[in-house]
Order: sequence, then structure tokens, then C-alpha cells
Amino acid sequence: MRTLTTTQELADFCKAAHDGPYVTIDTEFLRERTYYAKLCLVQLALPGDGEAVLVDPLAGDMSMEPLYELFRDTSVVKVFHAARQDLEIFFVEGKVFPDPLFDTQVAAMVCGFGEQVGYETLVRKIAKAPLDKTSRFTDWSRRPLSEAQKTYALADVTHLRVIYEFLARELEKSGRDKWLREELGVLTDPETYIVRPSEAWQRVKTRTHSGKFMAAVQELARFREGYAQSRNIPRNRVFKDDALLELASTKPKTLQDLGRSRLLLREARKGEIADGILAALQVAADMNPDAYPKPDKINDKLQVNPALADLLRVLLKSKAENEGVAQKLIATSSELDQIAAGQRDVKALTGWRAEVFGNDAMRLCRGELALAAKGSTVKVVEL
Repeated sequence: MRTLTTTQELADFCKAAHDGPYVTIDTEFLRERTYYAKLCLVQLALPGDGEAVLVDPLAGDMSMEPLYELFRDTSVVKVFHAARQDLEIFFVEGKVFPDPLFDTQVAAMVCGFGEQVGYETLVRKIAKAPLDKTSRFTDWSRRPLSEAQKTYALADVTHLRVIYEFLARELEKSGRDKWLREELGVLTDPETYIVRPSEAWQRVKTRTHSGKFMAAVQELARFREGYAQSRNIPRNRVFKDDALLELASTKPKTLQDLGRSRLLLREARKGEIADGILAALQVAADMNPDAYPKPDKINDKLQVNPALADLLRVLLKSKAENEGVAQKLIATSSELDQIAAGQRDVKALTGWRAEVFGNDAMRLCRGELALAAKGSTVKVVEL
């Protein structure tokens, strides 16, 4: 079990990887105490019985550039499981995405293994092997790593080889390769990982949408996100959502007012954070009403035809069972309601989803199709 601790060692391994059809990759990281994930370990494995290694990015003489060069080599497939957080780390640190990418979690959903299937399940069902998860929540930043940690980490890429080869064959046989490519497009889009402070308010759940209140929410969320990013600390370490909503409601104007907050952390009642809060609230107070943020209330105003929504759910269930695909991968419940309310700019009506479900969903809406029960199955009937 080899651990690479120098850039040259990583370069030598990646040179061998450039000659193969694919490489399996996983990471271990910490995020509890930072805004951006701290990369603590990278695991890599060559195809078949090829070498599997650990890469220590915390070692003094270590650059990830040889790995990034491998990511740019389009002749080698980069295989991950549930890649989103891994890709975010590499995008933030190296401004690079693996190309081409294969995500076994997404592929498994396309191949009928259910919604967001876990790695352990795929190891058991495809690799026919047990998986020890006892080291899952250990501190990966501490050195030296224990033998148990190393064994656990390597298992995340060695079994992945068998899983990838199986799923790749299944996709080729079913002709669903393009389905996977469509799904992975989101994972390799920089917009997926860019968090703009100006848009941070959209993630804050509020019960009231009055203009002045939402202006305060917007400016407080903007300050918090920018402060957290610049200091690389979790946004909740600045102040939590419940405190943000309290501040947006009470609108304190002085440090003395801030001191009366029930929910604000003690550290946020003074210094830079306190000054930032008061400045943000002043910006909100001075804002022209025409510039108030407007929450997306589209779904609140939907005039859903409940009978049609129910029929769409039956159609979706039938299509998902026939295709062996998880229902939520094709369409969510809210998307069905949108379609039943007459909206057509819906993901379920585009790409491969249209072929599997969306086109017939539209015909059902137009009265061109009917649904009939036959035993335990549902049949689509042409009208």
C-alpha cells in the first residue's frame, strides 16, 4: 500500500495512467471548519489488477498538477462515485474538470439501481464484496494515517474498477450512453460550483416576502457569504440563518441594538462582523423599492390540474418501471405539477427524458393518450 508524497512520485504514477483506458479516483476531505473543502487525501487506481495508491496533498513537496494533466487527457476516462464534491475541490483548487468523466452513482441510476445509490450498495451488488466503513468519519487531516484508514481509502477506488466496467457494459448494451453524458454535463459546468455573494439570499428560507424585509435578507446574506469566503470559514460561523432572519426583522442600527439579539453569536456582536451587519442593513434601508429582490413565487402561483397531475404520476411510474430507471431521475413531483399547470420549460420535457417520458406526457396533456390498467401494469392507449 503505497503513499505518494512528492510531485515526482505523482507524475510517475500519472504517466502510467496516461497509457490506460481509465483511472478510478476518490478523495477524502474536511469541511466542518472551513468554507472551502480541505483536500486531505486522493486515491487512484489503474485498471484491472493495476496499482492503487494514496496521494498525500498535505505533504510538503506535493503539487497536484500531474493529476490535473491527467484530467485534461481526453483519452483516459476518469471514474468517480458521487463526484460532485470531489469535482468542486478540483475546480476550486485547480480550475480543471476531469474529461471525460464517468460517475458510477449517476450511471447506476440510469441502469436501474435506484435513486442516489450508495457506493457500499454497488460494491455488494456488483463487486460482490463487503466494505468496511468504520473509518468513514475519521479526521483525514491528521498524520500519520492508520492502516485502517489507508485500507478504507483504497477500497473506494479498487472496487470502483469492477463497478465501472460493469456499468459501462450495461450502458453500451442499452444505448444509454447519451443519457449519462447529459446528466454529467451539470457536474462539469463551472456554474454548478460558483457561489456568488449577490445570490446567496436565494438559499435563505423565509416566510414573509415583503420588500424591505427581503432587501435586508439579501444584503445580510451577501455580507455573510463574502466574509465567509474571504476568511475561508463556514457561513454559519459568521451567523446562522435564524439570526439572519431575526436581524432582517428587527433591523438594528447600533452596536447596542445588536447586543439585544437573542440569536446572534457573541463574536458577531462586535468587530468586523458587527460592522458588516450594520452596513448591510443600512444598504438595505437606502435601497430603492424598485431594486428589492423578488423571490421566485412561480410554484406558489401554479394553477395545477390535480386530476392531470395524478395521471402524469401514473404515467411516470409506468415509464420508469418499463425502462428500469429511478422515477426521480426522470421527473420530480414538482416538475409534474408544473407540467399539469401548463408550464413547458421543464427539464422532464427535454433530452433523453423527453424520449422516455416527456413526449408522451405532452400527448397525455393534449388528450391524445389514455391510461388503462391491465392486471398489475398500466398500458398507454392511443386515442
